[in-house]
Amino acid sequence: MPGIHLSEPSPQRTPLLFQAGNSTRGTAFAAQHAECTFVSGPSKQVVKRYVDDTRAALKTAGREAGDVYIYAQALIITAESSDAAKAKYQEYRQYIDIDASLALLSGWTGVDFSKLPLDATIDYIESEGGRSALASFSSADPGKKWTVREAAEFIALGGRGPVLVGNAREVADQLEAWLDETGIDGFNLSFALAHETIKDVVKFIVPELQARGRYKTSYSDGTLRQQLFQRGSRLPENHIGRNTHINKPLADAA
Repeated sequence: MPGIHLSEPSPQRTPLLFQAGNSTRGTAFAAQHAECTFVSGPSKQVVKRYVDDTRAALKTAGREAGDVYIYAQALIITAESSDAAKAKYQEYRQYIDIDASLALLSGWTGVDFSKLPLDATIDYIESEGGRSALASFSSADPGKKWTVREAAEFIALGGRGPVLVGNAREVADQLEAWLDETGIDGFNLSFALAHETIKDVVKFIVPELQARGRYKTSYSDGTLRQQLFQRGSRLPENHIGRNTHINKPLADAA
């Protein structure tokens, strides 16, 4: 329908721009357009490689390294004590279905893992599926050879990210290690049990992180972009999206 958009513009005008995918093409796209990006990998080495690639791509795109916040996937299993958290983790593992995990992994990567022996090692091949998903268990971590079984068991809880198990202090230590050793800006939390997993994080982990000065204790007013970057609501001047905007009021436009 011709004419102006019928929805009232938000204070941000452009929504906060997220990107996911760590392939070469995905990383280049994030460096050009994203404000936040999601990465995932089974080890700090894999995630750090993705972070370093993204920071380098930002420089190539003419942006600053801090222009994009990078969030890594992680699953937190916690409880009031270390033993209780470990027991919860073992309980969840009882429900792992290898065939279901193989179907999930095959869907991500475009490789039919049901045709491979469970003890076969995973090698990287070009496919039309998720290149970074396959690379996470092959070329992105040259120091480890994953078998099909190991990869299937790993993704069954938490997907491609780490599973952090322990009491509040133990999990907070692990979170800090991931932040400090990989260069990520934060975490994209998955769940093992809908609602309960995140409730446990809020109950046990958030207070511990707040005590360490790693988590906010209050929020100021403002848009999501303002909350994250502590600057204006609109896209920053150096973002490519600022090249497409109306310089004059509609009434004055020719």
